[in-house]
Amino acid sequence: MSRPRVIVVAKKSALARLQGGEGDTRAQRLIDDGHETVRKWKPAHEQHARAVELVYETLEKLGVETLLLHGAQAEFDPVGASLVVSVGGDGTLLAASHNVSDVPLLGVNSAPRYSVGFFCAARGRTTSSLLRRALEEKAPTVQLHRMAVRINGQIRSERVLNEALYCHAEPAATSNYIVQAGGKKEEQRSSGIWVGPAAGSTAALRSAGGRILPLTSKKLQMVVREPYVGRGRAPQLVRCVVAQEDKITAWSKMERVRVFLDGPYRMLRARLGDEVSFEASTQPLTVVGLKKSRNP
Repeated sequence: MSRPRVIVVAKKSALARLQGGEGDTRAQRLIDDGHETVRKWKPAHEQHARAVELVYETLEKLGVETLLLHGAQAEFDPVGASLVVSVGGDGTLLAASHNVSDVPLLGVNSAPRYSVGFFCAARGRTTSSLLRRALEEKAPTVQLHRMAVRINGQIRSERVLNEALYCHAEPAATSNYIVQAGGKKEEQRSSGIWVGPAAGSTAALRSAGGRILPLTSKKLQMVVREPYVGRGRAPQLVRCVVAQEDKITAWSKMERVRVFLDGPYRMLRARLGDEVSFEASTQPLTVVGLKKSRNP
């Protein structure tokens, strides 16, 4: 009988990236000077390193075949794996989730004092027991609904868990577009549009004035960032929640558009006249250890 296979995706801490020759070389001088902007780098790195070591040692004791990948943006094929484990914070879990379809994902918040880990059920002393229960299929799981993005009718992503940001290619430029949602259609100018499934409604969408949706809801939500109010009538379609069978669509009046998916690292390009639509995905994500009640 073959051993269970687990894929572990561990982020590289800011200090690890620096030591590996990545990032701003001025950081080392700031660290040596004890500058407040980098004061947390070393303790966060040390806490993260201990968490990675604990995960690896636990899986070894459980007799698991482990593939350890360093770097949240690592690409991998989860076919044949029993479990995917992200070690970092929500950013690491979100990045790993874009590789995952039907394999359970367990998030380990490796440095709880320094990172956000809403989706990460394991931390500290709970990590080993949750890993064991996950492999025994005895750990609680929650199925989170994701969002798909189409450009001119073509699927470009089906695995958006947190949110997408639709905006001008230059952050300081005004986003100019036509948007349709909830049976309404409107021409707008703003700083862009946040669109996301329920799982991401406590993050950027909430900060922009959106509603917190039940964690397992199948609805999508749109919130316009800083809508432009000129001399005419103020925009009406600023916040909207749509049912699973509906979609949110934007037509670009800009020459260069960017659609950022679950953060700054995964991005789609669109052009003048392109139709970008957001809809419920057919690929939910199974997350280990989460509770269905939300505590933002």
